[in-house]
Amino acid sequence: MNEPLPESRQAAPTPARPVRLRWAWWLLAYASLGVGIVGIFVPGLPTTVFVLISAWAAARGSDRLHHWLLNHPRFGPAIVQWQTHRAVSRKAKWMATGTMAACAAIMLWCVPSRWAQALSIGCMAVVAIWLWLRPEPPPAPHA
Repeated sequence: MNEPLPESRQAAPTPARPVRLRWAWWLLAYASLGVGIVGIFVPGLPTTVFVLISAWAAARGSDRLHHWLLNHPRFGPAIVQWQTHRAVSRKAKWMATGTMAACAAIMLWCVPSRWAQALSIGCMAVVAIWLWLRPEPPPAPHA
């Protein structure tokens, strides 16, 4: 009944991850997730970027965290879209751009140093341009 598959049809064994660096990936995954969560409450500190870094590192160091992130109701869809299509939703692009614009306005008002303003706002502009050049995810198939 349940005969083993012929040698030619068996899946190749999954290569083992190097154990010696797994702790470093684990640490990066949890540290990035922590910074991303702080970014929810601190204006100007991005959340999505750190959650994506966390998912990337967790895939190499923590199967449990990676599974949790992929199935998270808030973070999961964005991570899957990024991992599958390298895509960012239009809503996420607008949210990030609006947040960066608000942070730029606050900097112009509060930071007296012109070079600090220019450097920070220039970095935000580069990130915004890069973000808007990312594709949007394909439409979900209708069931």
